[in-house]
Amino acid sequence: MTTAPSADEGAALAHSIASERLAAGVQIVGPIRSLYWWRGSLRDEQEWQLIIITTHALLPALENHIKANHSYETPEIIATEIIAGSDDYLDWIRQETRRIDAS
Repeated sequence: MTTAPSADEGAALAHSIASERLAAGVQIVGPIRSLYWWRGSLRDEQEWQLIIITTHALLPALENHIKANHSYETPEIIATEIIAGSDDYLDWIRQETRRIDAS
């Protein structure tokens, strides 16, 4: 998961992630309201959240891609393990990322 400061940047980042097969898909949710501390002050900003559907093996490449293509100095990059899910859905993730994912 990551966030973007605008709908356009979120869409561009989602498109580049999916185009490079770093994920089977990306969902864009927003706008959302984010309150967070940055450099000693509390910020209250509008953001768009990207839920990136990928495999564990692709996380390093995905993290590098986000850092290289994001406008934030320190973009949010959080991975949550899928502990269960529909076999068909989990197979879809593996199939759509198999060109890069060696696992």
